[in-house]
Amino acid sequence: MSALIGRRIVVRALTIGDFDQWREVRRRNAEWLIQWEPQRVPGHPDAVEDRDAFAIRCSARQRERQLGTAYGFGIFVEGELAGEINISSVQRGPFQSAYVGYWIDERHAGHGYTPEAVVLICRYAFEELYLHRLQISIIPRNSASRRVVEKLELREEGIAERYLEINGEWEDHVRHAITTEEWQERRDELTSGWLD
Repeated sequence: MSALIGRRIVVRALTIGDFDQWREVRRRNAEWLIQWEPQRVPGHPDAVEDRDAFAIRCSARQRERQLGTAYGFGIFVEGELAGEINISSVQRGPFQSAYVGYWIDERHAGHGYTPEAVVLICRYAFEELYLHRLQISIIPRNSASRRVVEKLELREEGIAERYLEINGEWEDHVRHAITTEEWQERRDELTSGWLD
């Protein structure tokens, strides 16, 4: 799969060659990110500190792409790793749905890179993967992530209580979604606003 090219970003699969950059960004952003992520499983290798664990992570993402179950991408700004965005838990059959998750380097937050990445992912998911629905779930107090969906005016569907284990706690999440019908209706607006 080739890279997805935006106005200011490139979104592509991570490879072992990205390890040093990825480790530096993850180390520098540990406090910024840990409050929004599941805890690492005790006893499992840490992909931030262990090159082999990162290589296994990259291989797992490649297998997921081959199976069509998930699609993981790094977000690059001027060739520098700035974050990640993922399409996960792809369900086919009558559901044709998936989840989108993302994180961004704190020093790149607030510059519109994440909404741009979300629009790229929507275009890919609806026009190349032929999915019907994408969902983004956000902890209510995560104002930075909520600004992303607010900028894109994605539909809010309500609160899922104790939805995911985040940093050791079962956290409520606000669910936002977009369907292929909404994408078709808003495609020109979203692409001209964020990609062209």
